[in-house]
Amino acid sequence: MIACTNTSKKAVISPQSIEQVITSLSEKDPANRGLIEKGVHQAARLWQASDGDGDTFIRYCQGNYIADPVEKEQIFLKISDYLEAIWGHFNEMSLQLQRNVHEETGPMHDVDEVFAAYNPGTHVSDDFYDNKLAFFIALNFPALSLEEKETLGDNRLAWAYARLGDRFTSRIPAGVQQAYSTALSDADVYIADYNIYAGHLLNRNGDQIFPEDMILLAHWNLRDEIKADYNQGAEGLDKQQTIYEAMKRIISQEIPKEVINSGDYEWNPFTNTMYQSGKEVAGTAENTVRYEKFITNFKALQAMDAYTGNTYIDRNFSEDMEVSVEDAEALFKKYLTAPELKEVGKIVSRRLGRNLEAFDIWYDGFKPRSNLNEEALSEQTRALYPDAEAMEKQLPVILSTLGFAKERADYLAAKIEVDDARGSGHAWGAGMKGAKSHLRTRIPAGGMDYKGYNIAIHEFGHNVEQTLSLYDVDYYLLSGVPNTAFTEALAFVFQKRDLDILGIENKDPEKEAMDVLDKAWQLYEIAGVSMLDIAVWKWLYANPEASPEQLKEAVTRLSKEIWNEYFAPVFGIQDEPILGIYSHMVSYPLYLSAYSFGQLIEFQLEQYLNGQDFAGEVDRIFRLGRLTPNQWMMQATGQPLSVEPLLEAVRKIK
Repeated sequence: MIACTNTSKKAVISPQSIEQVITSLSEKDPANRGLIEKGVHQAARLWQASDGDGDTFIRYCQGNYIADPVEKEQIFLKISDYLEAIWGHFNEMSLQLQRNVHEETGPMHDVDEVFAAYNPGTHVSDDFYDNKLAFFIALNFPALSLEEKETLGDNRLAWAYARLGDRFTSRIPAGVQQAYSTALSDADVYIADYNIYAGHLLNRNGDQIFPEDMILLAHWNLRDEIKADYNQGAEGLDKQQTIYEAMKRIISQEIPKEVINSGDYEWNPFTNTMYQSGKEVAGTAENTVRYEKFITNFKALQAMDAYTGNTYIDRNFSEDMEVSVEDAEALFKKYLTAPELKEVGKIVSRRLGRNLEAFDIWYDGFKPRSNLNEEALSEQTRALYPDAEAMEKQLPVILSTLGFAKERADYLAAKIEVDDARGSGHAWGAGMKGAKSHLRTRIPAGGMDYKGYNIAIHEFGHNVEQTLSLYDVDYYLLSGVPNTAFTEALAFVFQKRDLDILGIENKDPEKEAMDVLDKAWQLYEIAGVSMLDIAVWKWLYANPEASPEQLKEAVTRLSKEIWNEYFAPVFGIQDEPILGIYSHMVSYPLYLSAYSFGQLIEFQLEQYLNGQDFAGEVDRIFRLGRLTPNQWMMQATGQPLSVEPLLEAVRKIK
């Protein structure tokens, strides 16, 4: 647990006033004294002097508590409709305000970034406290602890009440919320335009080895190019080593800023020299821009601590993910230190015919596509998806291929729109029924290549989850999934079937074993990066006044320490900084753990789905909505979340 250096605002409602309210309300509704205590304490903690004195608080609670369960449900359903209208329309506004930043609509201008950074919903919380609706909700639908939620079982209405109770547990001013929206948008714009013109990269011999027109977004496309080069022999290894050198220059910020998102120069990342028309020219190091963005996000999130009484680390894990950071670290550590990983590493090394290098954390040779010609795959995907409109028309076909009945496939696809992304792409869910979720994916002028297609199928999995868990969930307050790891799980499930969708059947008798090894290696990589993400945030809270230069040094040091602890025993090499390349750490604060959990959830989902009606079970499972992670897993698969099923599967491979 990280100590919060800020403190919540001093309470203005006395213990005597709180007890007086609890006593009077309990006389009216003695069967629910426990909930009354929770609601009164929550409302009192949020109450400020500007809301009135103690007597005003007493009168408010006595006049607004609902004892009749029928009336309470009626009011709850009305509140749900009101909140759907508010949040749904704010979501649509944000979607439009950020469109030119997220979609390839032509040149960006400063005004686009300003509008993208504007959050139209920042004042809603303030307004709800001013008109006292927040207190009404806190009083009648108080927040429950994780342990209390675990006892709700199949009582869907009780779950919906509990999720409403989660909505007003802190009072963060609009200005503080807007500051974070601005910081996050600025980081997002920075990352979305961080392209490396691979056609202008030089290998250690000074040769150009990539296609002239190849442009790779950091870190996603750089990583994916490394994955794609595993079946190209010595030429592929040369490309991988060159890309990794570029990655290390990005981490250290020694990369010349002139080569970022530009093809005006040739750049040799081994020597960090830049050329133009064959002549060496001077460049200027990016220095610390990457870490400046990181610190700006940290400061904006840390500013909320005074109003929540805890740190962003705790809010992200214990509140949003409903898994403590300590439990997450323990789970990741258990996996990263599993002896089975050494055996998987030996298998990877044998298949490569060489010693492992650091970038082999992205070894992709267990997948069936690793033995296929990627350019041939790209020809197929370019023909199928020349533009966003063509892909959108194909969504029902993709769903039908996965086993969804035509009517159901049409129903889901009609609620999803495909957009040409400026960055790597993402899925943006709808916030209300009647709106569409958006599949943003990068589509070059010549059509979607295989790398882009693979990512698009991942994002499409998100869209299907977003649609099922909004349109088909019984209560709006239960829409969604327990946390982002669960939407990642379905995205991984879809992505794994990308070749099936293309009609390419895998007849390999070792398919099941290869799938297990692939999942084991993927989780190894992302669990290590998740540990780094957490370690960096802990370091920032311990060093809140750190400079960008100090953060850069800390990220590099922590990357190497985590590598040495968990990866060096398998790879046989020390002090590699590769874990620090992930762009998520800059633009998606503490998101990486969701991928690790998502990998575990996906594996257990796949085990459960094996032999089942795939489409029917996906339909059922993702209508469960936003339960707690443990309850969701039990109701979805009948098993709790654990690393043991995956490790057991690895042990069975001969």
